[in-house]
Amino acid sequence: MENMEYRVGIGHDVHRLVTGRKLILGGVEVPHTHGLDGHSDADVVLHALCDAMLGAAGLGDIGEHFPNTDAKYRGIASTELLKQVHHKVQKAGWTLENADVMILAEAPKLGEFKSKMRYHIASTLGVKEEQINIKAGTNEGLGFIGAKEGIAAYAVVLLKKG
Repeated sequence: MENMEYRVGIGHDVHRLVTGRKLILGGVEVPHTHGLDGHSDADVVLHALCDAMLGAAGLGDIGEHFPNTDAKYRGIASTELLKQVHHKVQKAGWTLENADVMILAEAPKLGEFKSKMRYHIASTLGVKEEQINIKAGTNEGLGFIGAKEGIAAYAVVLLKKG
């Protein structure tokens, strides 16, 4: 039997909600009164996914590859960061088997946007939509998420060698 090598990675990101910015989640613009504050477009979904992929491949974290002190990443679309991460992971000999993402946001409701995020991520990574899962929930009114001060995301990925 062929010896297959697999690795699991986990990622997390959180950003504060502010006025005057677009809300981008999973590469999709979500209509809302507030957007996420950050150096790039502050897409917590794609940042968590990037961190999970980099971690599983043993390539560090998103901050090492795209530091928020580097002006060339100011305002960059996180889809571009995901493309670069995907290239680095592939170059290291890994392929994505699946990704599971959990978004925590008190508002806005994200149900109608999950399939768009799934499609965008799958298209960006060149995988089937069935390999990407997006979940969204609230924080039941607790903490900064419950107070509508920020949004967080977690991602778990499985990579296969080859």
